Amino acid sequence: MLSHARVLVAEDDPDMLRSVTQALRSLGAEVVTATDGAELLQKLADEGPFTVIVTDVSMPWMNGLQAMHAVRYAGLGTPVVVMTALQDSRLPQDVQALGAHVELLRKPFGIAELETAIHAVAGRASHDAA
Repeated sequence: MLSHARVLVAEDDPDMLRSVTQALRSLGAEVVTATDGAELLQKLADEGPFTVIVTDVSMPWMNGLQAMHAVRYAGLGTPVVVMTALQDSRLPQDVQALGAHVELLRKPFGIAELETAIHAVAGRASHDAA
């Protein structure tokens, strides 16, 4: 369960955004949504902090990796789950470059995989903070 978790979800596909949001809410999370990387950064500034960020890679204006680099540059260590359907062989290295509190989740995925990924990054972040 993700009760008491505040999750910021960034996804430009309306159906995928709805699915992820419903899945997270069914697990007890409070969810705030964004449809691109620029909106993700704005929501983070206006409505943060968040327990975890769940972001797609491929989005207009600013993709998920660009947004996460901006988050890290700002000094925020918020755990991140990066979702993608891309099969780019460099993607795991690009995601790993964002730091220890990042998990890559390949689409399509189920609610259990999403919950596991969130627990994994949140767990690493809380362990490192202790």
